[in-house]
Amino acid sequence: MLAYRDGHPIRAAQFLAAAAGLAATLPAGRHVINVCADRYRFAVGLAAAVLAGKVSLLPPSHTPQVVRHLRQFAPDVFYLTDAADCAIDLPQVRFPDTPAPVPPWRVPHLADETLIAYVFTSGSTGVPVPHPKTWGRLVACVRESARRLGLAPGTALLATVPAQHMYGFESSVLLALAAGAALVAERPFYPADIAQTLAALPRPRALISTPIHLRAILAAGLALPPADLILSATAPLDAPLAREAEAHFAAPLIEIYGSTETGQLATRRTAREQVWHPWPGVGLTLEADRIWARDGHLEAPTPLGDAIELLEDGTFRLQGRLADLVNIAGKRSSLGYLTHQLLAIEGVRDGAFFLPERSGAGGISRVAAVVVAPGLTEADLLAGLRERLDPVFLPRPLLKVERLPRNSTGKLPQEALAALLDAAGRP
Repeated sequence: MLAYRDGHPIRAAQFLAAAAGLAATLPAGRHVINVCADRYRFAVGLAAAVLAGKVSLLPPSHTPQVVRHLRQFAPDVFYLTDAADCAIDLPQVRFPDTPAPVPPWRVPHLADETLIAYVFTSGSTGVPVPHPKTWGRLVACVRESARRLGLAPGTALLATVPAQHMYGFESSVLLALAAGAALVAERPFYPADIAQTLAALPRPRALISTPIHLRAILAAGLALPPADLILSATAPLDAPLAREAEAHFAAPLIEIYGSTETGQLATRRTAREQVWHPWPGVGLTLEADRIWARDGHLEAPTPLGDAIELLEDGTFRLQGRLADLVNIAGKRSSLGYLTHQLLAIEGVRDGAFFLPERSGAGGISRVAAVVVAPGLTEADLLAGLRERLDPVFLPRPLLKVERLPRNSTGKLPQEALAALLDAAGRP
């Protein structure tokens, strides 16, 4: 079984017929932005592009500015959508509603060096930076992932993250196309919908999610169906939350470490260990105060954005994002640690520390925080933080909001946080 959609199984023959039928209708342009929200349709579109000799572009967003940059990168680009109304300013192809007939079929062979996608990072200047992804290296990565996850053949993969994000691309699509799992078309958002969709899937079944989604699911107080595996990525996961998730889903939780540039690099069972186990063949080396990853399934040597402690046995510890490290009045901490202390206050549903672009008086750095805590006052929150933090790291300002402006993978863009401060008139 290759996929499940609306509760119905979809076999490989149906998938390949749909991909071949769509490939025959695609326009001449060589580059396609696949924005299909339905994960099965996204996968069909990805396969159709490959069959037609085209390359999929997977940008971090579809804002007008990003689209303009993509048009400069690939003037022939068009987009594939399954939405009735899509406002992206590019030539459009609608995903067909009529199923393709299923003729005799065979699995097409792709050379390892076949370029199937460019994934994009935001770039320090705001210009999307392309990173090529070839078939052979992607397959090597996800097959190693399946091996170390102990993924049983046919495992149904329910994901709360989009297929267009590197984590979702590898774990919810490529694990099905290249490692024997079965993708699930739906992408439920609310805890009750996630629980209901998961319960309707046959076993073995896995939940592919993020710390923010897992926290919301557990906070909802629902009776959760058992799973056989939980995956988490996109943000650090603390051990107590991992243990709680394992207990409620009666399944092991594996955390994945990686990036858009590198794909998956390492895993750990967070409820039981702190160290990370890298992919075989991937080398991590310290060069000029920066950790670099190279070899294995990587397309090119790549600097990592985290402070990492390399251990003698080949494992490593994460010490926080390099961009998250803060030094105030000679005292050091990290935004991740500060956020962890904020979330530990009883009554806090969500929250984050961040560095405003503006400095304090005299150019002194300061931290700010936004928090969702309906039953607590600002004074309550500051009192809780004083018990946990040095006074220099108390947030100025501390802004209470109804919800945080998280994107589709649960991350908080810096510009969205700054906009909250501006909208509230907080300095």
